Amino acid sequence: MILAIESSCDDSSIAVIDISSKELLFHKKISQELEHSKYGGVVPELASRLHAEALPKILKETKKFFPHLKAVAVTNAPGLSVTLQEGVIMAKALSIALNLPLIAVNHLVGHIYSLFIGKEEIKSMMVLLVSGGHTKLLNFNGIDDVCEIATTLDDSFGESFDKVAKMLGLGYPGGPLIENLAKKGKCTVTLPLPLKNSPDIKFSYSGIKNAVRLAIESQKYTSEDIAASFQKKAIEHLVFMSKRAIRKFRPKNFAIVGGASANLVLRSEFEKLSREFGFNLLYPDMKFTSDNAAMIARAGVEMYKKKMFVNYKDLKIMPRVEFKKCEG
Repeated sequence: MILAIESSCDDSSIAVIDISSKELLFHKKISQELEHSKYGGVVPELASRLHAEALPKILKETKKFFPHLKAVAVTNAPGLSVTLQEGVIMAKALSIALNLPLIAVNHLVGHIYSLFIGKEEIKSMMVLLVSGGHTKLLNFNGIDDVCEIATTLDDSFGESFDKVAKMLGLGYPGGPLIENLAKKGKCTVTLPLPLKNSPDIKFSYSGIKNAVRLAIESQKYTSEDIAASFQKKAIEHLVFMSKRAIRKFRPKNFAIVGGASANLVLRSEFEKLSREFGFNLLYPDMKFTSDNAAMIARAGVEMYKKKMFVNYKDLKIMPRVEFKKCEG
């Protein structure tokens, strides 16, 4: 078995997975959304303190698995430095106490493996990663072969939802709040489609966000109509750029992962795209869309099989991390 720890942002989570069957044997997550909502976003120092309280409590529930563990996997990149540190400290302590090797997992690669919890991985696919901190198109060919097709020039998809929700006075996190409000509205607000005339495959959400701000200040539209118009254009931008990449690379499999992959309108639009281009569309179970240790554990299984271990002294946190660029 492998025990995995996730603390990259505001979710404290620990999981235990069976190496041979990929079956999830234990998984628990304690969310900090309620504590951070009053501030309109994640407060790093508060998040760190809450991880320090929550992780040991969850760990106590996994003691029965200790004799069967073969490794400890932990998110070490990317994320908030003060929260990553909480998980890495615990992983190092367990490594010493139980004499187990360490596996350092890239949180973003972990999101890809949220697709494969309890099942075999599918290699060779294009992945759209959409979350509060990231918007990327990736080419995936296994745990040690991931390259970047495109990324955002400014705000991420999920971050733009958080900021628009804040402008509308809705609270945090913005994704589900905007999605629910949009159901009551009509797309009456004219918003720009970012980078429409650029030949590049890139994402940008600062322009839409600024147009929303101006619409709010004009006082001509209801919050429901602004939410509906924003969500439609934000997703349209994802589809527009993904189409360019799909035409170029012609993937047989296309996956959507990350916290924002829970948006049902987004899923619906990409299901239309899958019918248009004939690719197999994948996305994780709803319970594994947001940050969780189950996906870190599943990635850890593949890293364990390839003996991708890291020395105790060499295990460091990396708040920012870059993928190699895809060729062609």
